[in-house]
Amino acid sequence: MNEKKLDGKVALITGASKGLGKAMALALAEAGATVALVSRNLEQLNESGSAVKAADGDARVFQADVSDEDQVRKLERDVAGAFGKVHILINNAGISAEELGSGKVSTTTPDVIHRTFETNFFAPVALTQALLPLLKKSDAGRIVNMSSILGSQTLHADPNSPIYGVKSLSYDASKAALNSFTIHLAHELKDTSIKVNSAHPGWVKTDMGTDAAPMEIPEGAKTGVQLALLGADGPTGGYFHLGKALPW
Repeated sequence: MNEKKLDGKVALITGASKGLGKAMALALAEAGATVALVSRNLEQLNESGSAVKAADGDARVFQADVSDEDQVRKLERDVAGAFGKVHILINNAGISAEELGSGKVSTTTPDVIHRTFETNFFAPVALTQALLPLLKKSDAGRIVNMSSILGSQTLHADPNSPIYGVKSLSYDASKAALNSFTIHLAHELKDTSIKVNSAHPGWVKTDMGTDAAPMEIPEGAKTGVQLALLGADGPTGGYFHLGKALPW
């Protein structure tokens, strides 16, 4: 990205201390955005901010646990005070409380389900609600919910799909719920300039994806960045991987 498409625009990314969040921050900063990096881990967050600045980008760090209601309210106040508006929100923070593919219904505990939904669903919903007034102040807001192909109900139900045998109740259900949030919010905002989409980054060599994954982190960041850079004629209310629509 040589042209600075995002000069003067603010992109807020959660889970930005490492992995996909850090990679998306670097890409959006290269496109000219000021990136607001959000994470619980301040040391790693500062390292991400330093990496952006070392690449001649503009970064601000905001330490916050987005699953904590009070911290979300403080984050909104801090971001409003720093920038006045937000142009791009990438809900990237996510966890898997169990090894992916191992979450049998019969053995998944309520605690695992609650913890997974707290970070993967309730937190992005609450943060988006808090930041929506700032997104509405932008000329064309973009909301990207980092989902997973494992959130596809259609593919999970299809014995011929590549994910049919890879099931984790808590993680898969949390991403399906996040996809539902994308659909509902896109419908609510359909008459505005804000676009809302879900992204499947791919199976990526992150802490969650492990070194067994075939995709490197910069490649995995591409789908989220593409959706953040959508033009006025781009889609909303969709579910994508590298430009291709996925079945819900």
